[in-house]
Amino acid sequence: RESAFIHAISAAGVAFAVTRACSRGELEKCGCDRKIRGVSPEGEGGGQWVGGGCSDNLSYGIAFSQAFVDNPERSRGISSSRALMNLHNNEAGRKALLAHMKVECKCHGVSGSCEVRTCWKVMPPFRKVGNILKEKFEGATEVHPKQVGSRKLLVPKSSRFKPYTAHDLVYLLASPDFCNWDPRHGVFGTSGRQCNRT
Repeated sequence: RESAFIHAISAAGVAFAVTRACSRGELEKCGCDRKIRGVSPEGEGGGQWVGGGCSDNLSYGIAFSQAFVDNPERSRGISSSRALMNLHNNEAGRKALLAHMKVECKCHGVSGSCEVRTCWKVMPPFRKVGNILKEKFEGATEVHPKQVGSRKLLVPKSSRFKPYTAHDLVYLLASPDFCNWDPRHGVFGTSGRQCNRT
């Protein structure tokens, strides 16, 4: 289960770092996302606003993350259960970043009357993304491979488990018991204090 979290936060981290570098002008091949369109952050009737400023170019960051993080998994072949799991968790990590983009605005007008606002999209703090993925880790779904026609899919191991979505984390193997020494899994165990097995 821990590997699900590692893959998700690594994929999100690459997307975040590349996007931030784009916004700061540190990369030659990308810059701000100037295609922002939509309604006011307060919804319809929230006043006139225009896209502007320097929106975080998350689409470039996500594309870079997909190429950089996913390619090693794709080289294993989609028939690999582990590759399917890792690709799913990579994408769930990126979705956690994408789903929590927010709009920031600056007012323009006489005496700050905010007749017109310039707005741009920004990524959430990475700490927030980490906290979201930690919650996803706590509720991750154990899955197993199932052949459906010519495709291999990952399905919940038990009918009691909730069906997972593209935003959820999944894992193939349950976590080892970290409380007891287990050299086979490289677990040193815990001594001299109480250990919570969960």
